[in-house]
Order: sequence, then structure tokens, then C-alpha cells
Amino acid sequence: MNIEELREYCMAKKGVTESFPFDESTLVFKVAGKMFCLTDLVDDFAVALKNDPEKNIELREHFPAVRPGYHMNKQHWNTVQIDGSISDKMLKQLIDESYWLIVAKLPKKVKEEFKFE
Repeated sequence: MNIEELREYCMAKKGVTESFPFDESTLVFKVAGKMFCLTDLVDDFAVALKNDPEKNIELREHFPAVRPGYHMNKQHWNTVQIDGSISDKMLKQLIDESYWLIVAKLPKKVKEEFKFE
């Protein structure tokens, strides 16, 4: 997966916006204003994704490309190095899990507004 494919995949999800809230090189994808995926456009290609703390431990033990989230809450966020050692299918699954983890915690009114199912 390259940066264009990552962007297309994230932007195809319901309620997603993209922005550069921190600096000119950190691209952030949000659903209903809440971050679920971050990537830097300058440094090595990696993404920060949110997941369940217990699953994060498992992922870090099984995949060397998965590390605690850089500049993020290390219990809830991972940095996933996109170096070919993680398949596109697995990366998409991790993106989906991060997205739905955020959606699940949205207020009922917001979920109804976006018509999440």
C-alpha cells in the first residue's frame, strides 16, 4: 500500500475527513472529528492506528513492524511501519478496526446523523 491507496481507503469510509492539524506533513484522518489514522508524508511510511490495548500487545509481539504509537498513548495506539512485512489486507483490517473503535464510542446522536449501521 502506498500513501495514495491509504488516502483513498480512509476517505472512502463514511464520515471521514482529512486535515493537517499538527504541521504540514502529518496527515490525519478523522471520523466525526475524532482521529483514527495518522501518517507522516515526509518520513518513512508508517501509520498510527488505534486499537484495543490487549490486541495491541498481541500485535506488537507477532509483528516487528508494529510498535507502540509514536507521540500517542502507547496503550491505545500503534505505529505500523509500512515496509512490506504487513500485508495490505492486514493493514486494511487494522485501519477498519481503528475506524470502528472510534465510531463505537461516538454519541448516539452523531451515529444517527452519519447513519452508521
